[in-house]
Amino acid sequence: MTSIERQQIIASARGWLGTPYHHQASNKGIGCDCLGLIRGVWRELYGAEVGPVPAYSPDWGDASNADSLLVAGRTYMQEIAIADMGPGDVFAIRWRGAKSAKHLGILTGETRFIHAYEKCGVVEVTLSPHWRRMIAAAFRFPDLEV
Repeated sequence: MTSIERQQIIASARGWLGTPYHHQASNKGIGCDCLGLIRGVWRELYGAEVGPVPAYSPDWGDASNADSLLVAGRTYMQEIAIADMGPGDVFAIRWRGAKSAKHLGILTGETRFIHAYEKCGVVEVTLSPHWRRMIAAAFRFPDLEV
């Protein structure tokens, strides 16, 4: 596998901007959710799907207390300290009071990130203190040139 550069990840993610939100989808320009965005960027970088993705509901993890997103992140990516996040890294969000992390974003700069958000689709927004407080974990794509 060849090395991946941060700008490749960001360019790939920006290529998804404007894609409508669609739960469980991962189709650029057609529809995706936050996990679908990460899966789509992964396919563009590595040429194949990251791995099998079981069906999931919008409230995934609540009943089982399973942190499926964090487990998957640790399986397929390198977990890093939140303080060490840089452009191109992925982070997981735990909504206030939620038992498990349920949202993902890709950092594009010190204060910007891209994510797929219900009713907004794929957007690039400011990583405000509100968002930062909810970050539960951070991950780096494999073979990232640092």
